[in-house]
Amino acid sequence: MNFFRLVHLKNTVTSHPDALLVSKVSSRKNDQQCSTDQGRTITVYPSLFHSFVSSSKTSCEAPPPPPPPLPPGSSQMESPPLPPAPVDGEQDDIAAAAASVSAPSIFPNPGLYELATMDCKRILNLDTHDGFRVDINKQLSPYMAVVHNFWLGTSMLGEGRNKTYSFVTQVADEQGFLMARYDPARKSIDGRIHRAVLGGLATLKAQFNTTAVDSTAGDEQSNDQLLTEVDIMGGTWTANIKYGSMGGGNMCGCNYFQSITKNWSLGGEGMYIAVNRALLSNYTVKYNGNIAGSSDGSGDEATTIADAAAGGQSYSVVTQYNTAQQMLSVHYKRVVTPKRVTLAAQIELSPMSLESQVLFGAEFQLTRSKIGIVVDGEGKIQSVVEAKLGIAPGSPTLSFAAEVDHFKDQMRFGYGLNIGG
Repeated sequence: MNFFRLVHLKNTVTSHPDALLVSKVSSRKNDQQCSTDQGRTITVYPSLFHSFVSSSKTSCEAPPPPPPPLPPGSSQMESPPLPPAPVDGEQDDIAAAAASVSAPSIFPNPGLYELATMDCKRILNLDTHDGFRVDINKQLSPYMAVVHNFWLGTSMLGEGRNKTYSFVTQVADEQGFLMARYDPARKSIDGRIHRAVLGGLATLKAQFNTTAVDSTAGDEQSNDQLLTEVDIMGGTWTANIKYGSMGGGNMCGCNYFQSITKNWSLGGEGMYIAVNRALLSNYTVKYNGNIAGSSDGSGDEATTIADAAAGGQSYSVVTQYNTAQQMLSVHYKRVVTPKRVTLAAQIELSPMSLESQVLFGAEFQLTRSKIGIVVDGEGKIQSVVEAKLGIAPGSPTLSFAAEVDHFKDQMRFGYGLNIGG
């Protein structure tokens, strides 16, 4: 018991030095004594012993004393005060603005009016040719590239020529591109300029073509052309305004394409050509669907676009009517196997003359090759085969093109090589 009193005495001396001083001058008749190893006799209060027995914590576990106050004149870096909490109205406005930015639009953007049938025509309009074609691409900088194009032994140029050469240069960045092509044989230059403005909400376009006057051929004036356009992209619509010269006279036109539901899009285009005072117009209806269907069974266009980007199955139907030609056309494209097999079909019908034309096409994409086949209603067959000659980026591509028209008894065959493309 004396040992526990000694331990408590040491703790008390450390934490309560004033209590030890009082114990020495107090009366000894109510005190108890304990001896240390050095022979000293120290008097403590009995109440301290009972507090040691009843308490399970020693004074060593007591929290440390607070730090002393700073001397006058010293400064301490204080954290900046917290901003005041927004009121309920401000918090609701911030949440609504964040939700409006992150949430998708009600209807998807239908894309440009000129590109409504591009997916189908890409499969049906094969680039078949005869002779030998070579495209040599050279990247001069991250923003500039040049292309040397040779076409030898062909009968598709006309004007009694069987070969041609053209030089193409292109400069591109995040805001647009500039492209120009020079044909020494025809002494012509044509080019395109695309530039995004207003943060990508609008795109300025210019397309030009100029040809030198050939006095030996009896040409009195050159047939230069210039076309300027403005593409405007909205949340659920696109619009285009164009003005330029064509066929020796001015022309102007505009088009508009609007999503009316998540699957349906409607649009129209009008154009006026001053050289013959002709007013042209055509109208388009497009439907996008999902073959597999979404989880909720909606099959909307937003889900279709997302599935197509991720390799899902989808299809589209585009119907157009041209009032000038009085021609009705229907385009159909279906993805059978994502990133492998795609089918397309097109039918054109004239309600007045009951003349029609039909095309069927298929595209097969393999690991390092691609095959395209098109058959029309008159028995003409077109095919193109492209194969990569290596697995490294920029490896040469070898292509073979063939066209057989059984009705006209005509056959064409050509092959090409693309280097650095």
